[in-house]
Amino acid sequence: MSLKSIVRELWELKDGMGSMSRRGGERKHWHRKRTSHIAPDQAPPPSSEVIQQGRWSNLPSELLLDIIRRVEESETSWPARAVVVFCASVCKSWRTITREIVQTPEQCGRLTFPISLKQPGPRESPIQCFIRRDRATSTYCLYYSLVPSEDESDKLLLAAKKFRRATSTDFVVSLVADDFSRASSTYVGKLRSNFLGTKFTIYDSQPPCESTVQLNSRSSRRFHAKQVSPRVPACNYSVGTVSYELNVLRTRGPRRMHCVMQSIPVSSIEEGGKAPTPTSFPNSFDLQQFSPLPGPKGKDMVTDFSSTSLSEPSVSIQSSGEPLVLKNKAPRWHEQLQCWCLNFRGRVTVASVKNFQLVASVGTSHNVSAAEQEKVILQFGKIGKDIFTMDYRYPLSAFQAFAVCLSSFDTKPACE
Repeated sequence: MSLKSIVRELWELKDGMGSMSRRGGERKHWHRKRTSHIAPDQAPPPSSEVIQQGRWSNLPSELLLDIIRRVEESETSWPARAVVVFCASVCKSWRTITREIVQTPEQCGRLTFPISLKQPGPRESPIQCFIRRDRATSTYCLYYSLVPSEDESDKLLLAAKKFRRATSTDFVVSLVADDFSRASSTYVGKLRSNFLGTKFTIYDSQPPCESTVQLNSRSSRRFHAKQVSPRVPACNYSVGTVSYELNVLRTRGPRRMHCVMQSIPVSSIEEGGKAPTPTSFPNSFDLQQFSPLPGPKGKDMVTDFSSTSLSEPSVSIQSSGEPLVLKNKAPRWHEQLQCWCLNFRGRVTVASVKNFQLVASVGTSHNVSAAEQEKVILQFGKIGKDIFTMDYRYPLSAFQAFAVCLSSFDTKPACE
């Protein structure tokens, strides 16, 4: 059987095994219960699926390894790369081999499974995405594409919704664009600002690898008292902060940013360094729970995200060394254009105070070359009305980069 016919049959199996659904009949998304995650071992498939899997599950391991490797190498971009996810959804043996073959974004420069969104990007060429802002609904969607396509078939990676509070603003990040409840298994993390909008804290739904977890006394009491629902992620883990300098004199110029990534040690950008790389979601993200919680008929799932649900324990994360610090790259003043300029290499076309580039800020005591210090780790900029590009690379993950960019959308009258 040729590789082309195998791929065709996998596409035909997707409706029964888990697939990417279309919203509104046009736009493709990671469906809550299917493509977004690998099917769980514990969930027995329906009888109809057992019949479909029969001829595939008993293939010799050598042949199966060769088939999945060829599929993975041939389908390098979305939506065709969904076939790789279908391979992992066939049965346990296919899932095990697929997870062994598929590499992390740092190794291959591609995004495949949702856990890729929390793994560091590639070291050389950045992963290029764009963000679409919807002012009416206060939502921000991150897509895996250079620019928006005409048929709106871009791959949705993450979505965020802004919630204004009396003393802060929250951006809740989810795997889907229609469910921002913290009680949902699609919950990924959040970004919270202070009253002035000058400091933001990035919270992750799971602790990063090789980090020290520190609970404050109040959070510790609530955590150990089991006051949090077992269907809800037990804690929010503080993994980074984004600060904007106050512009007291109201001078003209770009915003000044300062990011501290507590979950990433500065040694990760040194020669031979390694950034934390999670390999799976916590138990609360298991596929057997990867479905919307039942709620009152006719009510939006967002209603679960109340002020009481925001009072979950917060946990501080400290990397096993000095944390990585990022600063915005200083622009130069262009006399002819009479504005501040940065070289975005064609990825940003509209002047905006939100545009920025972040580089590492390290001392002389660290073994980091000058070239590495000048390398842009994250860049963000405007290309049209409510359309922004986001390019990130190692050691940031897509979620961390998206959270930093979301901080640029909040109002900052004290910084401009």
